[in-house]
Amino acid sequence: MTMPSERSRSVVQTREFLVELSRNKELPESVRDQARFLLRHFPKKDDVVLAGRIEEQSETLPIGVMGAVFSSVFTG
Repeated sequence: MTMPSERSRSVVQTREFLVELSRNKELPESVRDQARFLLRHFPKKDDVVLAGRIEEQSETLPIGVMGAVFSSVFTG
């Protein structure tokens, strides 16, 4: 099972990869356009960290049945 810190790192690294694709002039324009399209709604690192903090704090509250999806602490 994927841990929240692993999931957070993966989302951040995927965004970085999409940014690289969107800027790579060696790729076809259609690939760069698709990467830019996906980035429009893809979370930034700060968004992932904030989501992790909110989820970590909510673990002490009697809300939600699911564990944390993201983590505020991860490497990468």
